[in-house]
Amino acid sequence: MENHSSLPRRRALGVTGLGIAAAATAAPAANRARANMPAATKKRDYAMGPYGLVHFQDTGGDGIPLVMCHQAPQTSRQFDLVLPELAKRGIRAIAVDTPGFGMSDATDFVPTVEDYAKAVPPVMDHLGLAQADMLGHHTGCMIVTEVALQFPGRVKNLVMNGAFPMTPEERQRFLEGNKKGEQNFVYEPDGSHLMKSFQTRWRMYGEGADPKLTTRVIVEKFMGYGPFWYGHHAAFVYDHNSALPKVKHRTLILTNTGDQIYQNALWAKKMRPDFEFVELQGGGVDIVDQQPAAWADAVVKFLKG
Repeated sequence: MENHSSLPRRRALGVTGLGIAAAATAAPAANRARANMPAATKKRDYAMGPYGLVHFQDTGGDGIPLVMCHQAPQTSRQFDLVLPELAKRGIRAIAVDTPGFGMSDATDFVPTVEDYAKAVPPVMDHLGLAQADMLGHHTGCMIVTEVALQFPGRVKNLVMNGAFPMTPEERQRFLEGNKKGEQNFVYEPDGSHLMKSFQTRWRMYGEGADPKLTTRVIVEKFMGYGPFWYGHHAAFVYDHNSALPKVKHRTLILTNTGDQIYQNALWAKKMRPDFEFVELQGGGVDIVDQQPAAWADAVVKFLKG
């Protein structure tokens, strides 16, 4: 039942039914629709892939097409801050949600990097792109490597941001960490698991962490249609040691000195001295957010040759 004693106050505050409608229409429609979207995204869309719908965002235009694959357990929104940087440098950036992450459908089995790679060409087909440059960060780096091996004709240039050859001891340690921290993750009834996840990611970012950005990253971790542990598990079982010698494309190994797998990138450099190599100073696993302009400069300089 309506509490009539509250009506005068609600009218004064403009929160009657008509007031709410008027307030909603007062702001420009574009601002409401795009308030939390990357500034450079011209459209979001879906392609039909081998495991269902594959979601992506696209800066559009007639720039150099660059397909980008994100780290786990994030989504294509990992690239929010670099989309405008790439667009203004003449790149048409197409950021893809890995199957099971973001708004892409999940596999009905535990996927491998080889499986994830099969979801990329359908996005290109949907956009009418016979060939494109490829870029991947961390888990995404493994995915675009495999795209280059499985579909070599679809790839022009390759950017590996987080090359990941491993020793057997490293692989075992990473897989044990995946089992303990992700596969056996405990969802606490008081929600404290969310705080724990936030604090862990906050520390990983390092100095200058943004609570709003960290919140978004944690939400992305839990929002996917597949278990969030799938991504890291796929990366840790993938044999980049064997894949790297097979790559025939012009390739850039991109890294930063504060990345937790920086030493692995140096190892990849020794394995493939013919690849171009760029290292940014400092940063961490979130280098795309921490140094978007410098990161975009390195990528575009390589792509434009």
